[in-house]
Amino acid sequence: MDTQTDRPTTSQFRPDEIPVRLLYPVREAMVLLSLSRSAIYEQIRAGRLRSVQQGRSRLIPASALDEYVALLENEAQEDSSDQAA
Repeated sequence: MDTQTDRPTTSQFRPDEIPVRLLYPVREAMVLLSLSRSAIYEQIRAGRLRSVQQGRSRLIPASALDEYVALLENEAQEDSSDQAA
C-alpha cells in the first residue's frame, strides 16, 4: 500500500483483480496493457490511446483500451505482410 494515499501500488494489482468498469485510472490501465506509466502517457500524447480528464484525474475509457489493442494488432499484421512482400 502507498502510505500517502492508502491505495494499492501498481505492483499489487493483477489483471484478474481489476474490476470491469467504463473508465480506468492510469495505474490500472498500466496493468491491463502491461505498459509503464511513462509509456501510457507517451501513447496518450501521440494520440494512439484516448483518455479523458475528470477533475485532476486522467482516465482511460475501456473502449480506448480495446481500440489501442486493435491498433497494435493491425500494425503487427501490416508489418508481417510488408515482410512477406
